[in-house]
Formats: sequence, structure tokens, C-alpha cells
Amino acid sequence: MSSRRLTLQRQPLESGGNRGGRSEPRTKSRSAMKELVVEALRRAGLLKAGLRAHEGFRALTSRGRRPRLTPDGLPLPSPRLMVMTAGTADPDWFLESGRRSADSVRETLAHNGVQVETFRAMLDFGCGCGRVLRHWARLRNTEMHGSDYNLAPIRWCRRALPFATFTNNGLRPPLPFPDGKFDFAYALSVFTHLPPELERTWMAELRRVVRPGGYLLITTHGEGFMALLTAAERDGFLAGRAVVRCSDVAGTNLCVAYHPAAYVRRQLVSEFEVVDEIPEGARGNPGQDVYLLRRAP
Repeated sequence: MSSRRLTLQRQPLESGGNRGGRSEPRTKSRSAMKELVVEALRRAGLLKAGLRAHEGFRALTSRGRRPRLTPDGLPLPSPRLMVMTAGTADPDWFLESGRRSADSVRETLAHNGVQVETFRAMLDFGCGCGRVLRHWARLRNTEMHGSDYNLAPIRWCRRALPFATFTNNGLRPPLPFPDGKFDFAYALSVFTHLPPELERTWMAELRRVVRPGGYLLITTHGEGFMALLTAAERDGFLAGRAVVRCSDVAGTNLCVAYHPAAYVRRQLVSEFEVVDEIPEGARGNPGQDVYLLRRAP
């Protein structure tokens, strides 16, 4: 299959997105303030505790905004679980962004001649509380799996989404699957929260569990997020280096990684064939770059 470029229409989400339509000066100001708070918590040894307290506060202030009935008939996770895994407790954003993500995955594959319905086994790596995975419930002939670093969302998924099988993975590999288990795996906004050492080991592990000739789709923070970088970080990014903040809390929303396209091709996905590269093409993760990869047969 030849590598080609795909342009997807991106529609802004009303809330919960990474950039949210803010002006650049305000975005930079808020980012700088966040960095000051994070550094103060780190020095006090309270970084993870501070993150969990922040998640709890956001969940608490969101109560009363849950919809009557979800379109898919499946339950909604608690506000706290939504904040932990999706960064917002807004149920409308949770459902709509998940649907758009699933549609984006399906369309990217279809544009490259691959139909989701042909997969025997699929993996949502970093599934959280099923924001995207719930939208595959109608795939009757596909063995669906979800895996995540956080145990609480996995426990919820096991109760609420019975059509799939869920696994709690560690911060480091391995995954509890045999070699070549999956025809397709995707990791949406996962490598956006990992430092280089971990991202390389996880790419190798995902390559192991995807069958020869199978596909992997990932998203990254690319050039569309340069406005969030400091001058020094931007220099490194433009020089082709990954920029990572808060690597000491890897796997949480506080750890944020930014990847130039050249770095992704050279360092992150070099063991795969790049089938498609879509700058800012991730609709359910606004502004993130999309890479559709294929493991050599």
C-alpha cells in the first residue's frame, strides 16, 4: 500500500479541547501560570496529589450536567473518571469527541483501502473509560480489547462495556497478549503523555502485538501546538527534538510531549511503514497529528 496524504475536515468542539479556541497570549499566560503551580507542587513532593485534587475539584463542580440518556444506550462514567482520562467532565464533549475520534479512525483506514469490519481483533491502547471504544460496540465479528495504565477506569469499563475485554497495563511493557494478536491497534493521545524512553519501549511493544501486515494508528502534538511552547522549547522543537514536560509523572495528563514530524519519522515510528501522515487531523483530539502505520508482512 502506497503512502499518501489525507486531509480530514476538523470541526471545533465546544469544550474540552486542547486549545479551545483561546487567543495565543491568553494561552501562553495560562500555560506559564500552570508551570509555576506544577513546579511548586513538585518541590513540595505533592505533584501527583495535586493532580488528583485538581481532578476531584473539576469533577465536583461539574455535577448536575449529566444527560438524561446517552445515544448509544451505554452508561456514562463518573465525572471524576472523565476528568482523569479525558481532561473534562463535560458529558457532551466526552460522547461527541469519542464519536468523532472513532469516525476519524474509520475514515483514515478506509481512505487507505482498509475496512474496520475486516479486523478479527482490535486494541484501544490507552482506552481510559471507553471514550472512543464504546463507539465500536456494533462490530459483531471483531474481538475488541482495551488497555490502560489507570486501574479505576478499567474497573468501570469491565462493568459498563461488556462487549470488550479490558486489561490494566503497567507504566512500562509488557502487555499480556501473544505476538501478533491484533490486526489493528490505536493509541489516541497516549504518546502525548510519555517521555522518549517510554515511548520507544511502548512502540516496540505495540509492534510486537500487531500482526505482520497489521496496522497501528497514533496521534501526537505536532506543529499545531507550537504556540504553547516557551522560546527555548520552540528552538528544540524546530531543531527536530521532542519536548517533554513533567516526565516525572509520565502517563498522567501533567506529562505533556510535543513531537516534530521529523522526530516522529526518525525516532518513533522507524520500525513501521508510514501509510498516512495527517497534520492536525485528529478530530476527537483537536489539533493532534495522525500517523497510520503498517507493520511489515
